[in-house]
Amino acid sequence: MFRLLLAIACAVVALPAAAAPDRADLRRFVDAQVAAGLPAGARAEVAIGELAPHLRLAPCARSEPFVAPQARLWGRSAVGLRCVQGANWSVQVPVTVRVFGPALVAARALAPGQPLVAADFSLIEVEWPREAHGMASDYAQLDGRVLLRPLAAGQPLALAALRAPQVIAAGDPVRLIGQGRGFAITAQAVALAAAGDGQPVRVRTESGRVLTGTAREGRRVEVLF
Repeated sequence: MFRLLLAIACAVVALPAAAAPDRADLRRFVDAQVAAGLPAGARAEVAIGELAPHLRLAPCARSEPFVAPQARLWGRSAVGLRCVQGANWSVQVPVTVRVFGPALVAARALAPGQPLVAADFSLIEVEWPREAHGMASDYAQLDGRVLLRPLAAGQPLALAALRAPQVIAAGDPVRLIGQGRGFAITAQAVALAAAGDGQPVRVRTESGRVLTGTAREGRRVEVLF
């Protein structure tokens, strides 16, 4: 038994350290993945980390990198690496992606609900935080918009923080304008929710029918039939 345990211990010690991936192939793969998800006008700085030094992997003749479907390499993340020839293992390689691009940055503290003007911002290159809808980078994106949440001085403006001013409130009487093939109708209805110009809103007609249309200024709702 002692000899068997000694043989197993020697075999474990003899295992090679983590098989080093081809750094050039890995770099090309990561760069391609980052570029595919990079917003227009932005640039990225990519740092690829190392496998854990204590990791022991079986020898591998060929490995290939991969990412999960719909994965977005931004900030601290990881790229998968699996052996496809010579062994059967899969590991994660740490990757850090910093994204830089032009953004509208608040020149002073701004309160929610406040109409926005160009003088409130400056356009500079900053590191973009990870935002689902990206960052505002054009003064034209301020037109007719107000803030949904506070913005501190020096903070970049996320598109998700903008909304159109409210033109209809819940319970408002509205004029329903319906258009179809070869006809148009108008009717009275009641808004069931608040909405900004161009946003969808549900309304209830005098007959009790609930429809969804597009909110417009002047308490108008456009519906297509």
